[in-house]
Amino acid sequence: MSILALSAQALNASIIPSSINPRDREDDVHVLVVEDEKKIASRIQKELEAQQYIVDVCHNGNDALDLIRVSSLDLIILDILLPGRDGLSVLRLMRNEGNHTPVIIVTARGDVTERIEGLNLGADDYLSKPFFIDELLARIRSVFRRSSTEGRNILSVSDLSLNLITREVKRTSEEIFLSRREFALLEFLMRSPGRVLTRIQICEQVWNYHFDPQTNLVDVYIQRLRAKVDAGFETELIQTVRGVGYKIDG
Repeated sequence: MSILALSAQALNASIIPSSINPRDREDDVHVLVVEDEKKIASRIQKELEAQQYIVDVCHNGNDALDLIRVSSLDLIILDILLPGRDGLSVLRLMRNEGNHTPVIIVTARGDVTERIEGLNLGADDYLSKPFFIDELLARIRSVFRRSSTEGRNILSVSDLSLNLITREVKRTSEEIFLSRREFALLEFLMRSPGRVLTRIQICEQVWNYHFDPQTNLVDVYIQRLRAKVDAGFETELIQTVRGVGYKIDG
């Protein structure tokens, strides 16, 4: 595998502004570097830490997947050619498990097939080796800007996500197709995760009219939504609070 190329320009040691942090946090950005060549991994770690990132490093795919599953990460830089589980396999499992952490994949120069497969699996960007560190930093900032914008338009509860712009609903990697009213009901629930919403509140907000105590409209639509969102999954997200209403909670 080719070595990392560094630019001749001095690195800017400023911290990435919190406004482009994908999770809108004020604390430092947490990056995982997954690279089997230890010298390259160490150099990337050093340069990213100079930018005030918090950096963890893994040298094989199995350790990386274990860490990804238990860590709160803002970005993963993922080499494809890894011992144990390869990078594409790590990416595939991440996305199948509902992990949407931004990923920049690192590929061998000229391997178009790997780049295409990585992007199709849900990678946010890619770099070909060898690369300049300034290019890596620019790609990181670009991914964070996109993630910040997209994050404001995506509601998430556990492994369920709802995109307010594209109107896509997914649980893990499985797309769920909803009617307009089902989408509006799910959006209303997901805007207040863990909060119990009464039938009156749901009827007024989703249907825009006063609740009729004789109607079972809300209950019917909740059942329809459950059949699409919870059927076949071990954890039921849409819950009934007897005598009060409904809530969505992971």
